[in-house]
Amino acid sequence: MSYEKYPVTPFSQVSHPAWSKDATIYQINIRQFSAQGTFDEVHAHLPRLKQLGVDILWLMPIHPIGEVNRKGTLGSPYAVKDFLGINPEFGDAESLRQLIEAIHAIGMKVILDWVPNHSAWDNPLTQQHPDWYARDYKGDFRPSPWWDWSDIIEFDYSRSDLRSYMIDALCYWVTRFDIDGYRCDVAGYVPHDFWTQARQALDSIKPVFMLAEWETRDLHQHAFDMTYAWSWNEIMHGIAQGTVSLNKLRQYYSWNERSWPKSAYRMTFVSNHDKNAWDGTQHEQFGDCLENAIVLSVIGEGMPLIHNGQEAGETKRLAFFERDPIEWQPHPIGDLYQQLLTIRKRYPVLHNGEHGATMLQVTQDQMDSVFSFVRGNTEMQIMVILNFSGQAKTVRLQADLSVGTWRTLLASTPDTSFDNPLAIAPFSFAIFIKQYR
Repeated sequence: MSYEKYPVTPFSQVSHPAWSKDATIYQINIRQFSAQGTFDEVHAHLPRLKQLGVDILWLMPIHPIGEVNRKGTLGSPYAVKDFLGINPEFGDAESLRQLIEAIHAIGMKVILDWVPNHSAWDNPLTQQHPDWYARDYKGDFRPSPWWDWSDIIEFDYSRSDLRSYMIDALCYWVTRFDIDGYRCDVAGYVPHDFWTQARQALDSIKPVFMLAEWETRDLHQHAFDMTYAWSWNEIMHGIAQGTVSLNKLRQYYSWNERSWPKSAYRMTFVSNHDKNAWDGTQHEQFGDCLENAIVLSVIGEGMPLIHNGQEAGETKRLAFFERDPIEWQPHPIGDLYQQLLTIRKRYPVLHNGEHGATMLQVTQDQMDSVFSFVRGNTEMQIMVILNFSGQAKTVRLQADLSVGTWRTLLASTPDTSFDNPLAIAPFSFAIFIKQYR
């Protein structure tokens, strides 16, 4: 009996920009980033961010903000009044261009936040093209259903002329300002085929990097380099709060390995603007588990995100609709991020997607409270051991992945062969490396 042979093609057809293979992303809220909240004031931070280990700067929406149904004094940056305009709070076209040039000159990339699903109530498109907007049961403009987003109204992407406008607007910022891509707000609320069209148009100008604020595999097929690992964050938060077992984290990594293409970048994050504003600071969310969560976000599979101010301790919930500048200061969390990102950049097994190595579980006798894994290839292995409990643990590794002599990379733990149990303090971690040549 003979069988017909069918060709196997990769699920994802997205070609990542070469510079993204070991990149880390950093979110900037222009309004809160500096004393005056301007493009010009970001310049002084660029050397510091470069030294921290950041590669991609994500600027939250830079556009004018709607006034009708505005929330708070200054409104939400996601209520866009003009997709081709610049919020005068931040500066003008020249100051934006100078910032982008400075970011490129220091060897980093920049992506803009894009809000395709909706606009402000007073966006001129409501008058020029009212047929581009979705309607409620009464036939009126509607905010996104079931959310409290009363300051915005939704588009209707069944309109091909709306799609053309939005793609032209996306191309405008790449062509005129030489940005390197986009972070796309609630990307799953917009049809997937639109994103395919947009990616093709953008890539015809230059190779771009596209981040979707969504968690679905299909967006990686033709359009997006990276999606949010929301599930990872929620599980880590549950572990920190004592409501979720470590097995949920193991299930996440099983799902990530088996259901997502290897080439897909997943964004792992401890904080972002939504988490900080509505759920609390990194300390409020993770408590004693914070350092472990940061370590796993950086050394585990996924591209780590740093929310502006995390490296300074993220001392407060930033007001979302008002001016509330970040309190910049040296902080141990910043030191930890810098150490971890140095390790991540140095060792290719820790790089993004198919450029890095798959996490392999290392079993041990404290599976209910200790999470352990290796990432490696024929040249090196990197092992991470994280104690998520409030008690000191003595861990005996049981897998053949632990054999040999390991050198400590980042911990107070000495070099070890793991022949004897490893003592690990409460809520602490250890990172080891074994090199073959």
